[in-house]
Amino acid sequence: MLLHMSNSAGKFQSTPLHSVSVAGVVVREDGRVLAIRRADNGTWEPPGGVLELGEAIEDGVRREVYEETGIKVGMERLTGVYKNVSRGIVALVFRCTPEGGAERPSDESVEVDWLTPAEVSDRMAEVYAVRVLDALRGDTTPSIRTHDGRHVL
Repeated sequence: MLLHMSNSAGKFQSTPLHSVSVAGVVVREDGRVLAIRRADNGTWEPPGGVLELGEAIEDGVRREVYEETGIKVGMERLTGVYKNVSRGIVALVFRCTPEGGAERPSDESVEVDWLTPAEVSDRMAEVYAVRVLDALRGDTTPSIRTHDGRHVL
């Protein structure tokens, strides 16, 4: 999407617009990770979605995880920032801990499961698996990655 604005000389220039999404990589004590199989396309991903205007980032993560899985979470830390260059989406990914609730599908997820790291690599597309695996690393420095919607660049 491009927004056209005129500069002081009256000429038009394009300004890219970005969407901000959030995701929670929820890790149990046994190392398994909460994942959803999306209702719209059947892909496995960590729960997440678009951050609403005026919503605090942490509140957006908690809301999205709960809406899609039925699990309430506590926030640990930011583990990565990912930009989809083909769609203009910037995703902020956080490592979380489960704090209650019960797994259940939703309008957005047809299946909810706790996956091992190996299952994450097998079931998720590269751009989502890398987010989960980055969150599982012990490194406290967030990853910063760019992708084209299918592959990390």
